[in-house]
Amino acid sequence: MNELSPVNEETASLRQDLSAAFRICHAMGWSESVGNHFSAAMSEHEFLLNPCWQHFATIRAEDLLRIDARDGRVIEGTGAPDASAWCVHGTLHRRKPNAKVILHAHSPYATALACLKDPTLVPIDNNTARFHGRTAYDLDFGGIADAVEEGERLADSLGDKSVLVMGNHGVTIVGETVAAAFEDLYFFEKAAQTLTLARSTGEPLAVLSDAVAQNTADGWIAYRGMAHRHFDYLKSQLPHVGV
Repeated sequence: MNELSPVNEETASLRQDLSAAFRICHAMGWSESVGNHFSAAMSEHEFLLNPCWQHFATIRAEDLLRIDARDGRVIEGTGAPDASAWCVHGTLHRRKPNAKVILHAHSPYATALACLKDPTLVPIDNNTARFHGRTAYDLDFGGIADAVEEGERLADSLGDKSVLVMGNHGVTIVGETVAAAFEDLYFFEKAAQTLTLARSTGEPLAVLSDAVAQNTADGWIAYRGMAHRHFDYLKSQLPHVGV
């Protein structure tokens, strides 16, 4: 039996995790027709991306395209990335080498938050405070993100943060691993839901002080292992995707 080299094994694992993230996203009701994109860097200049207009529920490890971040050339796989995918993910992977995994979604509550005049994620509980000091905002929506200038602006807006609330659009999450990025996507959606429900009462918010919010955000660091255990469980619940 031929054993995979460490590099090939790592690549296979990355493909499996990223393809699972699409199917988990769909299972949670966060997919959108055959649009939206997730990507993961394989090296400084190459990243994996979902094929143009393939439904999240059907994406397998072998379906993912391997893209050159410098020019958009498809190195491995069939088809080409759509303009929006290349605009956002190509630019971010090229401009942000530390952005190993990039998840962009229009999950309901995150998108509702992004559509407010002031979409600031105010710290009012553990989940909202998780993102204190980690969230950037881009409020210059210009339609479908398929222009080079928009990709550059998004990269500038993200800066050194790990979450980008895209005004009138959705949310983009950056992480070191697929599991870590998906955990942030999961908790950001819960945080946006909590804030939306609290605001819907019409009562004043009990906003945490900056010190308490930062202490809460720092406290989450010790619980990073949750992401992998949670992601492993979510993967175990996925139905088999056949040929």
